[in-house]
Amino acid sequence: MPQPPAALRAPFREREFYLAEFRGRTLALVLPRECRLGGAEREVVSGVLDDLRDNHTPVVLISDDADLAGSLAPAARFETRGADWLGLAWRALQKSGCVALIASPEPSGLASLCRRLVLEARVAKVVWLGEQGMLWLPDGRRRSLVPLADIEACARQAEVDDEPSAALLREFERMIRGSASSISACLPGGLADELFTYAGSGTFYAREGYTEVRDLGLDDFDAAEALIHYGVEEGYLLERSAGEVERALTHGIGAFIEGRYLAGICALLPHDAGRAGEIASLYALTRFVGEGVGVHLVRTAIERAGARGMESVFACTTSERVEAFFTRLDFQRVESDALPESKWKGYDEKRRREARCLRYELG
Repeated sequence: MPQPPAALRAPFREREFYLAEFRGRTLALVLPRECRLGGAEREVVSGVLDDLRDNHTPVVLISDDADLAGSLAPAARFETRGADWLGLAWRALQKSGCVALIASPEPSGLASLCRRLVLEARVAKVVWLGEQGMLWLPDGRRRSLVPLADIEACARQAEVDDEPSAALLREFERMIRGSASSISACLPGGLADELFTYAGSGTFYAREGYTEVRDLGLDDFDAAEALIHYGVEEGYLLERSAGEVERALTHGIGAFIEGRYLAGICALLPHDAGRAGEIASLYALTRFVGEGVGVHLVRTAIERAGARGMESVFACTTSERVEAFFTRLDFQRVESDALPESKWKGYDEKRRREARCLRYELG
């Protein structure tokens, strides 16, 4: 008798996930003149263009440097003057998969021209290479996500600070209000990470933020399992058995960007015949740590617990930083004995002594 396959699903792979998302959708890649490519950076950009071409993702390369653009897309390059450029670009994309649009010098600059071309072509995904479009948090960390509602505020602040990025941010806002669903700004050497990994390497501007938080569905489990593994590898989560992962997914909650990109997860595990709930496997991708994903997940878990008639919600950690996070959300430190005994069944005694137990009372 033939044996059934060991697994019905292939392991989740970020790269394949993003390639599937990009397949058949035109991507605009903007390469400003000042963004020079060294040997390593050129190799990364050329490799990404090859990957996208093989993936049947048409790429429109927009640049104000004819030599630079032509070296990356030598098969088809032409000026953007005239009313017929869009039809010419379409025909060229059919033949080569990648065309270079050479921006003629204009007083309004490359950003304004890029916005015009993107809106005329109704391009949904834009990538701007270079430092100018990347934003940073006050503590020096990269700001990874900027929803449409925040772009105008960022532009106003850049104008107050007399930053050259102000005009670019205004154009980003216009593109997203028009056809673009998202814009990525990153360095050339980080292009592959920005496009093909959850962690990313730049700043991601999106029409919608990450605020859609909902229960995980079966089709979300592969990506959620991958996030749990990331949390373990980065030291934020303890190693989980297969059974623990399955239970976490069954009771899982996810935070999604644009309704489909999973940015963070947690589980609300029932204890004490459903009278208490444990927030477990809480993890937000490093890219979104500063963006409030964890707060959205915990608040949603508390709402779920209240709706299900639970009397309290608790969490356990050995991290002082995580304890501070829950304390900011009005969780109170309690002794381990105050938690349901089912929490500690089969639990390592040493870990139990080290655990910081936090509880949120409902009702």
